[in-house]
Amino acid sequence: MLKDITIGQYFPGSSPIHRMDSRVKILLTISFIVMLFIAGNKYGLAVGVIFTLVTYLISGIPFKMILKSLKPILPIIILTSILNLLFIRSGEVVWEWKFITLTEDGIHTAVFMTVRIVCLIIGSSLLTYTTSPIDLTDGIERLLSPLKKIKVPVHELAMMMTIALRFIPTLIEETDKIMAAQKARGADMETGGPIARARALVPILIPLFVSSFRRAEELALAMECRCYHGGEGRTRMKQLRLHFVDLCAVIYVAAFIAGVVLTNIFF
Repeated sequence: MLKDITIGQYFPGSSPIHRMDSRVKILLTISFIVMLFIAGNKYGLAVGVIFTLVTYLISGIPFKMILKSLKPILPIIILTSILNLLFIRSGEVVWEWKFITLTEDGIHTAVFMTVRIVCLIIGSSLLTYTTSPIDLTDGIERLLSPLKKIKVPVHELAMMMTIALRFIPTLIEETDKIMAAQKARGADMETGGPIARARALVPILIPLFVSSFRRAEELALAMECRCYHGGEGRTRMKQLRLHFVDLCAVIYVAAFIAGVVLTNIFF
């Protein structure tokens, strides 16, 4: 399960989405999230699903990454569906057994929310799949640059966010190694009740915290050795510039958002 977590991973490529400006990708990702939440019916949600699938085809990211990104949140998706099925009692009754009642509105809402969450996860994951950590840092910093006027440490915030995102795969790999080492020593983590399993995690969490603090100290020392002093007087080797592909991407997203709005009006 740990190897299926793909948050923070970057997959190099030469697709139009990889070549886009990181600032535009961040803003369009936010627009995509808004598009999903303003979809008020199944037709609008279908537009969001089509947008997600077409965008993945354009990016060249394998579809197996969709399944890998969904595995960690599968329990949340199932729990959300069950709660909608059981607690929404409006509409015509479809099936009833003792205290369990399934209605048309409950089934519709469960399916609607499940599809929305799935599209939200796999669509927003495309930002980190197609954007390197350095570009992501520069994009966040440039977008937040107006806050510098009120003395907000924009560069430091962008750096912390990107480092945290970048180290997610590293910590997952470290956790997998610690679990394998503990199992080799005879640790049993898969049997027993919830309390027993929680106790079995202690031999994993303590080495993980120690390793995380050690990595943070090494990173801080490496940055100090390279005379890192924040964003003051800092220059960039690669300047962010808008290109024709960014304009096409804005038009592409705007067309789908308009489609969602039209479905809300006419359906």
